[in-house]
Amino acid sequence: MVNQKKICPTNILFFLIIILNSYEFAYSKTLSEENTNLIEKTISLVDKEYIEETEQDELIESALNGMLQSLDPHSIYLPPKEFENLQNATSGQFAGLGIEVTMENGVIKVISPIDDSPAEKVGINAGDYITHINHEQILGKSLSEAVELMRGEPKTEITITIVRKEIDDAFDIKIVREIINIPGVKTKIEGKNNSIGYIRISAFNEKTSEKLFEELYLNKNDINQSIKGYILDLRRNPGGLLRQAIEVSNMFLDDGEIVSTKRPRFNEKIRSFDAKKGDIIDGKPLIILVNGGSASASEIVAGALQDNNRAIIIGTRTFGKGSVQTLFPLNKNNIFFPSSKNLGAIKLTTAEYFTPSGRSIQAEGIMPDFVIEQVLDEKDDPNYYKVGETQLNKFIKKKDQLDTESGSSAFIPEDEKNDIQLNLAIRILENLFSNI
Repeated sequence: MVNQKKICPTNILFFLIIILNSYEFAYSKTLSEENTNLIEKTISLVDKEYIEETEQDELIESALNGMLQSLDPHSIYLPPKEFENLQNATSGQFAGLGIEVTMENGVIKVISPIDDSPAEKVGINAGDYITHINHEQILGKSLSEAVELMRGEPKTEITITIVRKEIDDAFDIKIVREIINIPGVKTKIEGKNNSIGYIRISAFNEKTSEKLFEELYLNKNDINQSIKGYILDLRRNPGGLLRQAIEVSNMFLDDGEIVSTKRPRFNEKIRSFDAKKGDIIDGKPLIILVNGGSASASEIVAGALQDNNRAIIIGTRTFGKGSVQTLFPLNKNNIFFPSSKNLGAIKLTTAEYFTPSGRSIQAEGIMPDFVIEQVLDEKDDPNYYKVGETQLNKFIKKKDQLDTESGSSAFIPEDEKNDIQLNLAIRILENLFSNI
């Protein structure tokens, strides 16, 4: 339990001003005297007149989140604990429910459940809304606060309240928290004569490219001798680390650009990443599966291989999360924050991703070469499983952007026999082999 502290206006003001003024970007602005006075007077007013004593840490966190969340859906202040959780998540292991979420209209929206997670096992789906956690209302809380409520000790139970589009009434689901081991990469053999290698990448964490290399290269002599083509399944993959997306793309390319990052505001290309020779599957045919749950790093891989004519893309339009977030740790390693205390981090949208042909992924997504919808049950609302960047509040839209929605259904049938997208990919490859 955090001890309540009486607000110290001077300390809070100093902290906020440092944050707003410290990052010396070439085009940064400092606070005017008028705005400084406004912040100071507001804090002083709360200190003197608010009905209850206010916890200083919560006030600061709310101030930071209010400022950052007014910009776009992905800019946020991460308190120390949440910053630590984020670092653990990208390492491939963390404690929780196993869902990728965002905030929409004051409640939590599920982008995608992680493969084999507690959330997936109890039937939480992309497009679900979480309104309460342990009967505590989400409305009024920040995304980081809601996520923190969902995390907890392994083997502990949590009750979440779900609103689902095709169901009139909200309902509760009980879930037991577990250590989430993100599988990253799974492989199996598909097709007639075991001729197709199936690769499932569920997230781009620190171990993804290493695991993929093991499956495709180190085990090559054992299982891949009969493989004539591959399917790379990126459906419901919410993304992850940029460098992992680059390394995975590079494994299937001999040359060409993979992705570039730009700051359109300043008409500035920050960096481009090019492939190096060494196609790990030796130019064999490759089909990539995507859907509305394919976001960020998944879209980078799909866009890179599509634009370099290295893969056929099958499925539905991807999520459209093409903005770049930079983490700014607020601790002793940051020259602007010399304190030895870990103060968390600011995650700030700083650039956009562009495919090799110059397409912006942001709010557009990647359109497959073959758009194939899954067949839903008659009782299902066709929009139920739909997720996309353009559904989020304050999503970044370019001035010349077409009025099209990013994203699509993120539904994948449990029974592989009913998976139209996967079965089409298998048939295409088998027909290709028969004509070789």
